[in-house]
Parts: sequence; structure tokens; C-alpha cells
Amino acid sequence: MRSPEDLLRAQLFARRIVFLRGPLDDDVAGDVTAQLMTLDASGDDPVQLHVDSPGGPLEPAFVLIDTIGLLGVPVHAVCVGRAEGAAVGVFAAAEVRRASPHARFRLSQPDERVGGVARDIESWVAHKQRLLDEFHRHLAAATGRPFEQVEADTTAGRYLDADEALAYGLVHEVWSRQR
Repeated sequence: MRSPEDLLRAQLFARRIVFLRGPLDDDVAGDVTAQLMTLDASGDDPVQLHVDSPGGPLEPAFVLIDTIGLLGVPVHAVCVGRAEGAAVGVFAAAEVRRASPHARFRLSQPDERVGGVARDIESWVAHKQRLLDEFHRHLAAATGRPFEQVEADTTAGRYLDADEALAYGLVHEVWSRQR
């Protein structure tokens, strides 16, 4: 027997709506990727991606960013709640980006931990810096902001409300209450 949550999710999926909710990890990225690819193969209408996530590591975010970029259908992202860290990059990959009036965004670097021998840590840091630079380039291209500004804003952990995200270029439209 299916749960009410499963039934609701199936109905939304039939309407081409996918959710990125909660922390972004490999399992979540894999699930959202599979849903996006299934919808891409099943029709030409846009897919709506609802984002409410505190983010996570960059690797799962890049899985979704690359998937969105490779789809044959447009992805329209909606932030109802929050998009933070790596989830902002996923949101920014969408062709059309909307936010609810009380949505909030946090431009920040992922909080990651590593342990091991010095050589392994050194290699990990170099790899993470390359990913972080690519993340900044992605956000700079999506927002029309200079790389240096995006880098400074993620380093500072800058918060944006919906109107500030619109002015920043991260959001194309803030949904009004009349909708």
C-alpha cells in the first residue's frame, strides 16, 4: 500500500513537478536526476523543479547542474523556502528561475570535512578548490555578476531575500500574492 506522500509525489510527477527538498547528497541528486531524465524522455513540456534545500557538497550539485544542462526540455526552478550553498547552483542552472516572496538564498561555500594523511588532504583541498572555482564561474554566468564578486559573496556567506535575489540576477521573477 502506498503512503499519502507517495501518492502526492506521483500526482506531482505526472504534472512534471520534481522536488529538491532537504540536504543535497548523492542519494537525493540521483533521485532528482532520474526524475528529470524520465520527464525529459516522456514529453517536450517544461519541468518544474521546486527547491527547498540547505545545500550539501558540490559533487551532487554538479550532477544536477550537468543533468539540467543536458536535458532536451527546459527546467523552470521555483524556490519556496530556501536555497543555500550548492543548492543555489542547482537553482541557477534552470532556464527560468522564480521565487516566492519569502524565499531566501544563501550564497555560501559548502561545509565539508576531511581527514587522513597530509598528502591526501592536500590533494583533496586542490580538488575542492577547482570545484569551487567552477561553482563560482557557474553562478557568475547565471547572474551576470563578476567571478570575483560571486567568490567574495560565497566566502562571506551572503544572504539574499527574494527581491535581493532578483536584483542580483539569481531570480527572474518573484511571484506575487495575486498568483
